[in-house]
Amino acid sequence: KPTGPLKWASLHLDIETAMSHPITSPKQLGEALRGYRKKQQLTQQQVGSKVGLLQKTVSTVENETERTSVAQLFKLLSALGLELVVKEKPASQTKISEW
Repeated sequence: KPTGPLKWASLHLDIETAMSHPITSPKQLGEALRGYRKKQQLTQQQVGSKVGLLQKTVSTVENETERTSVAQLFKLLSALGLELVVKEKPASQTKISEW
């Protein structure tokens, strides 16, 4: 059973172009979100204002993801037009502890 914020077996951020990137750590999640924001040519201020997040909150989500609340994560996903998909990892890729 997952424990702590953002500790999922595996998650994928899917964009309309059907691109997906497996995410297995908070750092990877922050990097992926930053990448999607930059791909859309949005500043942290612009993306945050879409969903009522301050620029510093968007920065925290991107750079200190482990300190992010689930609510903030979903707001940012919404602002970027992304969705969260949780799925099991293949047994061959499962580690006892990833962090």
